[in-house]
Order: sequence, then structure tokens, then C-alpha cells
Amino acid sequence: MLSYPATIPLSNRTLNHLAERIRSHRKQRRSRWRRLNPGRQSLLALAHLRNGDTYTRLAAGFEIGVATAWRYVQEAIALLSAAAEDLDTVMRRIR
Repeated sequence: MLSYPATIPLSNRTLNHLAERIRSHRKQRRSRWRRLNPGRQSLLALAHLRNGDTYTRLAAGFEIGVATAWRYVQEAIALLSAAAEDLDTVMRRIR
């Protein structure tokens, strides 16, 4: 499979924010060694969320298995959703 460089229209701040959440989560869980560091896992998850890259393409690009790519994306989504405000809070704030 061939690979190529690509861009994601997101800021470094977004990448670093998610990476820090992943880093904290791993530390809290006393997680063992992972194939991708928190920064690379963040990039993988954001590539999926922003560009819609498939798990197969992500796995090839990051040199990991498809199941690992899926797990890493799901973990990032769970961390982001846990940090998000609920709908009632947001609706009260915008009114």
C-alpha cells in the first residue's frame, strides 16, 4: 500500500488538548505501553473525525492494526464526550 502526506485543517491546540486528555487517562489507568503515543493517537482520531478516513487507511498510515485504529478512535471519542457539557447546560448558556 502506498502512503502520502496529508493535512488536517485543525489547530495544534486541538491536537494538544486531545493528547493531554489521552495522556491523563493513560496515567490514571496506569496503562501499559501503547503502540502510539498520545500525540499520534490524537492525530489518528482527529484524522478520522475531521477527514472521515477509514480505519483501514488509518491503520496503514500509522502502521497499526485495523482493530487498534478502531480502539484508539473510540477511546478518544469517549474522552471527548466525557469532557463535553450536556445539552441542557449548553442550551441555557446560549439563551
